Amino acid sequence: MPAATIRQTIPPVSDSETDGATEQMTSRSVLDSLLESGLHEMNRERSGLLLSGVSAGLDIGFGPLMMAVVLTLSPGGFGDLTTELLLASVYSIGFMFVILGRSELFTEHTTLAVIPVLDRQASFKQLGRLWGLVYVGNLVGGLLFTLLVILLMPELGVVDPQSFETIALKLVDHDLPWLFVGGVFAGWLMGLLAWLVTAAQDTTARILLVLIVTGTIGLLHLPHSIAGNVEVLFGLLVSPAITLTDYAGFLVLATLGNAFGGAVFVALLKYGHVVRGAE
Repeated sequence: MPAATIRQTIPPVSDSETDGATEQMTSRSVLDSLLESGLHEMNRERSGLLLSGVSAGLDIGFGPLMMAVVLTLSPGGFGDLTTELLLASVYSIGFMFVILGRSELFTEHTTLAVIPVLDRQASFKQLGRLWGLVYVGNLVGGLLFTLLVILLMPELGVVDPQSFETIALKLVDHDLPWLFVGGVFAGWLMGLLAWLVTAAQDTTARILLVLIVTGTIGLLHLPHSIAGNVEVLFGLLVSPAITLTDYAGFLVLATLGNAFGGAVFVALLKYGHVVRGAE
């Protein structure tokens, strides 16, 4: 039964049940907001979705760039606590630009765009259209950002090309099953972020949520298909240690893992518990 129908049949809540119902009402409110946002994005023009995806792909590149700057300037490296925390913090910068700037990010839509399909207000064809346009836009934006930085890098003077190789190897130097499973966790966290940001009441709370959630992805070095696209592209273009096969394998498995994690562990489970809890 669609959530809209269920909400119409909910009986009044007695005073004795108020405390227990408050949290559930908040969850329904969040679900409604996500449902409305998802439907809005599905109905946007192709060009608007594609350009928004390109914008997100460009903006998110600042995270990997700042990671390379930190690795270049820091006396430590991966494994050093201070450096790891700094890297996780600057990794979040690109996500802040994208999420607070309301650009379209594929990994957010592994939850956001799935909810209207679960609610039977959108089709899988519409979901595929949205995912395809946003995903392609994100990849194109990431490629453009990477090429711009490669051109500017000699004049920047604060980035060692070796740093890009180090960051890329941290993502591709794994067995293929790990890339998928790690991608599931990254997609799970990004879907959870979409839910939490919608529930947050102010900009400060949203900034903290983005910092905590995406910083966790950075600290664990989980494969995020869009930010990781930029990280591995940097390595591919500046280092012979990163091959096109490494890049393709990372992108395919990280994308599949991200989609599975956001769709199943957030969209499906949270939609199910809110709708069933309302019955």
